[in-house]
Amino acid sequence: MNEQESLYAMALTRISHFNFATALALYRELGSATAIYEHRTDIADVVDGCTPRLVKALLDWDEPLRRAEAEMAFCQRHGIEILTPGSTGYPRRLTDCNDAPLVLYYKGSAPLNQAKVVSVVGTRHCTLYGQDLIRRFMTDLRQQCPQVLVVSGLAYGVDIHAHRQALACGYDTVGVLAHGLDRLYPSAHRSTAAEMVTRGGLLTEFMSQTNADKPNFVRRNRIVAGMADATVLVESAAKGGGLITTRIAHSYGRDVFAFPGPVGAPYSEGCNNSIRDNEAMLLTGAADLVKAMGWEDDALLRQAKDQGIERSLFPDLSAEEQRLTDLLRQTNDLQINVLTAKANLPISKVAALLFQLEMKGVVKPMAGGAYHLLN
Repeated sequence: MNEQESLYAMALTRISHFNFATALALYRELGSATAIYEHRTDIADVVDGCTPRLVKALLDWDEPLRRAEAEMAFCQRHGIEILTPGSTGYPRRLTDCNDAPLVLYYKGSAPLNQAKVVSVVGTRHCTLYGQDLIRRFMTDLRQQCPQVLVVSGLAYGVDIHAHRQALACGYDTVGVLAHGLDRLYPSAHRSTAAEMVTRGGLLTEFMSQTNADKPNFVRRNRIVAGMADATVLVESAAKGGGLITTRIAHSYGRDVFAFPGPVGAPYSEGCNNSIRDNEAMLLTGAADLVKAMGWEDDALLRQAKDQGIERSLFPDLSAEEQRLTDLLRQTNDLQINVLTAKANLPISKVAALLFQLEMKGVVKPMAGGAYHLLN
């Protein structure tokens, strides 16, 4: 990503006194933050429907740019990636959301666009029942789907148990924070966060020097919901942050699941209500999620590998099909335009080959136009 584009995007978040949807719509309309900056004095002439408030807000970039430059220097010193919707590493699933963040700050080692991403959310008062649900769910999911990115919010309760169990099972796990990357809340989770940086990561839309204020937790919930294929609610009272996240996920058209609990149990009430009201699918274990999401291929492949069967599971491939699978084995989850360039084949030919490979069960299309090699 062009450093100047990142700088303008960061500055734009400092002057975006309008809502997320308006900021993103403006970005999409002009195609970049750089274009917005270039049209800062005539924005009303190039974009229909600009309000006087927006026109006025976009006139003064001096302080926002100074703050953005300081933040960029901070990120460079601390190995933090700056991701915008045009960045390769930006979570592609978020681009489908009309209130996606213009800038994300990421410190970690795991790709954010893995083939399968699951968010796990719930109460900060996780009971022994909830802890056991998380342990069994992660253990069983790992057996059936070896490659899943687990996302949560690093908070007390369900969040931290989900992160720790994901690490224990060998999954990458990402914590979405409600503050800048110069601090950590709660500090009691510092050691887990440090491990996650090497086996997952920490992600936020907030610049450094941003405290974990209450409104920020609601804002970060949309990222937890939007960057995942499915959101799992483990335990929740009748009201709570986990329910906010699942409702956002539902509004995005994402799959939502909830574990039921005993009738009358305070931290199962939210889950039971969501299932009753058809806001969440009933979940009794990992197998339910795998079936509902259509992820059985991973389970079958894992079984085959355990029996010592790998590529022989697949039919014979042509030389050109083999070329594409070799490219995906080197770097999985590539978009068709990247595969076209690397294979030096016409895009129409690559599209046909990918379709044939999909029919043979060798590759699987992903969100964002990428292809995942099932091996």
